[in-house]
Amino acid sequence: MEIIAGVDEVGRGPLAGPVLAAAVILPDDHTIEGLRDSKKLSKLKREKLFPIIQEQALGIGIGLVDVKTIDEINIREATLKAMQIALGNLPIKPDKALIDGHPLKNQIIPNEGIVGGDDLIDSIKAASIIAKVTRDKMMADYGRIFPEYGFEKNNGYGTEFHMKALDEHRATPIHRRSFKPVMHKMPTLTWLSEQKRVGWMGEKLAALYLKGKGLEILEMNRNCPPHGEIDIIARNHGEIVFIEVKTAFKTNPDLLDEKVDHNKLKKISHAIYQYQKETEQIDDIRIDCVSVILQKKKPIIKHFEGIRLE
Repeated sequence: MEIIAGVDEVGRGPLAGPVLAAAVILPDDHTIEGLRDSKKLSKLKREKLFPIIQEQALGIGIGLVDVKTIDEINIREATLKAMQIALGNLPIKPDKALIDGHPLKNQIIPNEGIVGGDDLIDSIKAASIIAKVTRDKMMADYGRIFPEYGFEKNNGYGTEFHMKALDEHRATPIHRRSFKPVMHKMPTLTWLSEQKRVGWMGEKLAALYLKGKGLEILEMNRNCPPHGEIDIIARNHGEIVFIEVKTAFKTNPDLLDEKVDHNKLKKISHAIYQYQKETEQIDDIRIDCVSVILQKKKPIIKHFEGIRLE
């Protein structure tokens, strides 16, 4: 039996977030009903089909190319790269790949491009669903870090709400700065200072850093009156982690206090107690601190784990 993989991508057009591709190998006798191009399915239907495809597929590979690479090599090349990565991440090597659109060049696996393949070939339909649901979940995760932009709803596309957010808040680190609507909306250090957004940006960068370390960001800027605000709430395996973020410019690092003093820590502890009561949260907890030094180049971020109240 010839093993054939279907490949499709999602995320070429958005202003933010990665481009992502999926490769799916389905058995000839699969029993998945309702497969269609993911764009023609409701979110509910896609999410119902997602685990069914996972269960019946002989193999699934995901390929992701981040915004930094998109800006470096352009979105077309990034999309092709995502497809190649997806094929390379399949647990079994297919004899042939069917690509939605045009064939891949310089690919070891023989492949054929099929225009409109996500309407014609079941494995490509399945790949489009896997890619769409996977990327949508990623953007929803980013939406918890950047609620101002509505990523959980627009998935990074340039909706009216998103464009207004770009005007008001400028671009984030997950925006594609090579895209015209974004390139003139990059926040400068001067702008952050004038708009009193230094701490705001530090918290966003800290959350991205923690996400990169494997923590799941649950909430940003949780208000717990009268005790103040919890900057970031995250989950790390079986622990709920409450993070205090300190931010300063490199030109004035003395403003950055890496330690959380006793009074501040006491306020945080009271805020955590209130949060636990409101959410009925009984997991183990931990208090961390993240320091962020902003500069023209890459920010300097340090993570201090397990601060204790003595």
